[in-house]
Amino acid sequence: MPLLVNLRHLQAHDAHLKGELSVEDLDIDSRDEVIQVTQPLRYDLEVQKVEGGLLVQGKLHLLLDCQCVRCLKAFQQALDLKPWTILVPLEGEEKAPVVSDCVDLTPFVREDILLEFPRHPLCNAQCRGLPKAPSGNKHKPGGPDPTDVGSPAWAELNKLKF
Repeated sequence: MPLLVNLRHLQAHDAHLKGELSVEDLDIDSRDEVIQVTQPLRYDLEVQKVEGGLLVQGKLHLLLDCQCVRCLKAFQQALDLKPWTILVPLEGEEKAPVVSDCVDLTPFVREDILLEFPRHPLCNAQCRGLPKAPSGNKHKPGGPDPTDVGSPAWAELNKLKF
């Protein structure tokens, strides 16, 4: 179920929203192979009606399944937005849609979460990456010259005298 706040309830008193937003409802399409959202978002929010909009304050917590960009190791990274504050406009050209006296806060939460995604997730700051594999194309003394090995085009170019 999306994160909805009823405007008629806000006329009497501020609203306190606490719970979880499922992965399906959050609908984050990260299009990133190294960051996946597989667990629900936890939220604890206070919503107040102010002139021309809604003031939403609180905290958001999401656990991301990541893959280190250096060593490719899988790990989890917590994404915490605390304090999180947003002013949701109810007037003007950027106003939030109101359906049956309710405003869906999910798009605003999704946008701020996506902005906080790590750009290059690392399992730890000192990660040195994948171990270096020994290269098998080192030139050994007395062995064949590496310029002799390869395509016939290189052999023809090697014949040129400048």
